[in-house]
Amino acid sequence: MFDTLPGPAVLLTPLWSPLTGEVEDYRIDAAAPRSVDHAGRRGAELVGRRVLETYPAVAGTALWRGYAGTLLTGVPYESGPFPYEEAAADAPVPTSWSVRAARLGGRLVVSWSRHDEEAHHETRRRHQMERLGDLGWAEWNVRTGETTWSERTYRIFGRAPQDTPLTWAELPDHVVRQDVPRLAEATRRLLREGRPLDRTFRIRTASGVRHLRLVAEPVTDAEGATVEVHALYQDLTALRQAEQALLQSEREVLVQQGLLEAERSLATRLQQALLPRQDRTLTVAGLRTEVFYLPSQAGLNVGGDWYSAIELPDGSGLFVIGDVAGHGIDAVATMAQLRFTAKGMIVTGSPLPDALVRLNALLMHAPEGRHSTATLVLARYRPWDRTWTWAHAGHLPPLLVRGGEARYLTPPPGIMLGATADCSYEEQRLTVAPGDHLLLYTDGLVERPGEDLAAGLDRLARRAGGAVRAAGGVERLAVRLTEALSPSRRDDICLLHLTLPAEGV
Repeated sequence: MFDTLPGPAVLLTPLWSPLTGEVEDYRIDAAAPRSVDHAGRRGAELVGRRVLETYPAVAGTALWRGYAGTLLTGVPYESGPFPYEEAAADAPVPTSWSVRAARLGGRLVVSWSRHDEEAHHETRRRHQMERLGDLGWAEWNVRTGETTWSERTYRIFGRAPQDTPLTWAELPDHVVRQDVPRLAEATRRLLREGRPLDRTFRIRTASGVRHLRLVAEPVTDAEGATVEVHALYQDLTALRQAEQALLQSEREVLVQQGLLEAERSLATRLQQALLPRQDRTLTVAGLRTEVFYLPSQAGLNVGGDWYSAIELPDGSGLFVIGDVAGHGIDAVATMAQLRFTAKGMIVTGSPLPDALVRLNALLMHAPEGRHSTATLVLARYRPWDRTWTWAHAGHLPPLLVRGGEARYLTPPPGIMLGATADCSYEEQRLTVAPGDHLLLYTDGLVERPGEDLAAGLDRLARRAGGAVRAAGGVERLAVRLTEALSPSRRDDICLLHLTLPAEGV
C-alpha cells in the first residue's frame, strides 16, 4: 500500500526502552517512494532503519513529543510548519513541512507535505532547462555595475563559484579578438537604443576556446534609460565542434539528419522540462486544476502549445494557455520566452492588456529570421472575490460550464501576438460560482481537416456539458475530452480544466 502513495509517508514501529519504559526510537517498516532522509536514501532504502538515524533533527522536538502523544492517546497529531534540511546534490536545502501522525494498532503512520512545493518544482524545472540546453543567466545593473551569474554561467566561462563574475566592461577582455567589434556594436545598440542583443562569439578559457550565444534585453526606467540588462548565455561549443567535423567529412545528408535529430531531441527535452506531465489534480488559488498536454502523432512531434498555472505571491492565480506557430526548437524557444516573460510581468503588477502589448513587442523585435506569431489566453483569478479577469491575443475563447449548460465567454478585442506592432488589448471579467467549470484549450482539440471551426467548438461544448451533467463525469475530464474529440492527434493539444468546487465539496 505504501508503494502506491503519491507523497512522502512512513510506517513506524515504536522501540521501547527496557529501562525507562518509554519510546527511545522508531523503526521504519514501510516507506512511500517519495520519502527521503538527510542522506538522500529513498523509499524502500529506508525500511528497517531507525528514525533517529534517518531524521536526526526531530529528536527532542515538539514533533517527537507529538508522536508519543498520538501513540499514547490515539489522537492524531498535526504539526505547524516544521523546518527541515532536505538532501540535495550540492548542499542541504532548507525547507518547510507540515507533519501528520495517526495511530494504527500499536504503530504510527506519519505523512508530511511541503509548503513550497510549486516553487520547488519551478526551480527544479529551471535548473533542468539550464542543464539540458547548456544555458546560464546573468543580470547586470547598469548604474551600479553589479553583475550576478547563475551557477551554470560560471561553468560556461570556466570560472570557479568563488570568483567574481565578469562585469559587462570586462567581457571583451575574454572574447577572441576577431569577435570583439561585432559584439561591441551590438552592445552599444543595446545600451543606447534599447535594442535586444542576439550574438554568437568566442571566448578564451583555461580549457580552450568556447563558442557562446548571448541573448540579452534591456530593462528601462520611466524615461526610457537602460537600468538593467538581463541575459542568457548558451554554450554552443559542442555543437560547433560537431558541425566542423561533419563539414570536414562533406556528408551533407548526414549533417542535415544529425542536426534535425539533435534539434528534435533538445526541443523535446526542453519542452518536457517546461511542461512537466501532471499525474494528479492541483489546487491553484482555490481552483481545482487539471492540466493536460498531448503532442501530435505526425511530423516533428514537438510543437509550441503551452500552459501555465501558478499561484502568485498575493494569493491569486495566473492561468495561461498559448500556441506558438510552427514546430521544433524555435517554437519551443519562443514558448519559453512567452511563458517566463508573462509570469514575470504579472508578478510585478502589470495589467493583463499591458502584458499582452509587451509580449507582442517581444515577438516583433525578434532577430531577423526568427520572427514568429502566437495566440494565447491570459487570465488571473482572485479567490477572495471569485473574480476571473481574462484577456486574449487571437486565441479561442474559454468555455464555461455552469449548471450543466456550456457557453463560450465573449472575447474582448485582441489580435494575435507578432502580427503587427500597432495593437491594443482589453480584458473581461467574470464572477465564478461554486460548481463552475472553465476550459482553456488549444485548437488541436477542436479543429478537423475540411470542417468548419464552429462545428468543432459546438462538439466540445456538447461533450463538456454532458460530462458535467453526468454523475462522476468530470473525473479526468481533460483526458477523456481529448480521447473523444481528437483520436487522430493531427496537432498538439493543450488543455486546462479549472473547477471551483461546490460548497461542502
